[in-house]
Amino acid sequence: MTKALQLATLLALAGTVRAAAQHPAHAQAPAAHVKAAAPARGAESAEHLKSFRGVAAKLNTTPEALQTAYEQAKSTNPKLTRGQFIAANMLGHNLSDKGITTDQILAGRAGGKSIGQTLHSLGLSDQEAKAAEKAANRDVKEADKSADKAAKGQTKSQDAKTQAKPDSGY
Repeated sequence: MTKALQLATLLALAGTVRAAAQHPAHAQAPAAHVKAAAPARGAESAEHLKSFRGVAAKLNTTPEALQTAYEQAKSTNPKLTRGQFIAANMLGHNLSDKGITTDQILAGRAGGKSIGQTLHSLGLSDQEAKAAEKAANRDVKEADKSADKAAKGQTKSQDAKTQAKPDSGY
């Protein structure tokens, strides 16, 4: 009976995590939100938030929403890594047409199963599960590369604007 209660509680929490990850944050200045979220962690928190930038764009959410969802999922499953969380979200996104959700994948991880075992238990063959994991990994890498390119492009355009300003001093 307690296992059933634990599973029901876990699934309810996973639903909350998915909802938080799916809904973009209210219009706020990102820099202010980062500072308010974790002033004690400073650069580490900013770096963690940066790690969600590419995948957040791919999932139509914000890095802040993913960070919050990750922290909630981590409170349920302390062994959950950022990579596993990102993979679960990308897999849930990619496999939604098959009825597989991020919540189900996170629940499987919390239950001690690997992502592959979880996908298999959700009805995918071993071959389909491996292909889905490979596609999700590829999508995450592409999203990260796109986000890095965009960030570098912004830095270059900011540098160009700084250099283009005429010297007004006499």
